[in-house]
Amino acid sequence: MAETSIKAKAADTNAPAAQLRPGRAADPMPGVAAQGKGADDVAENTPAVSQPAEPESPGTPDVSEAEDGEQAPSEADIELAMAESRQRKLRLMLRQCDRVLLMDFDLLSMSDWPDNYRLAAARRSRDLWALSAMVAATIFLSGLTGFVPAWVAGGGFGAFVIILLLGVPVVRRIYTSKPSYLDLVMQRQRMLRDARKHVEHLEGKDGLIWQCARMSEYNNGLRHSRFSDLLQLSEQRVLPRYLTRREHLRLYLIYLLEAEKAYNRVQQAFFDGNQEAIDKGWQGVAAAPEPRT
Repeated sequence: MAETSIKAKAADTNAPAAQLRPGRAADPMPGVAAQGKGADDVAENTPAVSQPAEPESPGTPDVSEAEDGEQAPSEADIELAMAESRQRKLRLMLRQCDRVLLMDFDLLSMSDWPDNYRLAAARRSRDLWALSAMVAATIFLSGLTGFVPAWVAGGGFGAFVIILLLGVPVVRRIYTSKPSYLDLVMQRQRMLRDARKHVEHLEGKDGLIWQCARMSEYNNGLRHSRFSDLLQLSEQRVLPRYLTRREHLRLYLIYLLEAEKAYNRVQQAFFDGNQEAIDKGWQGVAAAPEPRT
């Protein structure tokens, strides 16, 4: 009995162990293991049959193609965006430079400006008046010292008084309409002061002509180098205080005239763009200029 149990244990020890295969359960029995091994050999020797691909539905669009179609804008959208950008740019130009239309040509041109000839003639008359008064005063003083007779000294005193009266503006206007040298000088100062006040009104707090420089594509005259100093001072908001001579104001007037030409062209381009937008049905593009705040 003991030997039989020992032999039985030895037989169990020499028996093949349970085999494990991927995806399969353990085969504890030798017969079952053999059957499984034969099935695996058959599977390995049998060529794999490929699964036929499922046909795509003809009505189903490709996802990538649909996404590309949504991201790529159409030609009409691009044209609409360009029209909106152009009209927005023109509208901004018109809003920033509309003070050009308030320009007073006569005030800035100073057509009544006293020229140098009139000023020289008035200075000559003033010097003659001062010389006559000095001569009459000398004769009168000479009579007081007894160097000339008394009646000559009295005549010199009378002439001195008359000459002084002729220098008074109220009396002077009685016998002549020509302005005096002092009148011409004061007229120049007054015209300069009025012109500078008008420039200050046009420039405002933000400056004017430096903002009009963006309209140079509609008028190449605004790009001239002689206007560079004016543009820089206008951008710094200190232009009126530096316009101390007539030449400066006339240069400013020339720039305003060029800017007015450009403004009219920008306005016409804006109206043409509005009409084109109305014809194409772009109501968002066809808008009126924004009011100034």
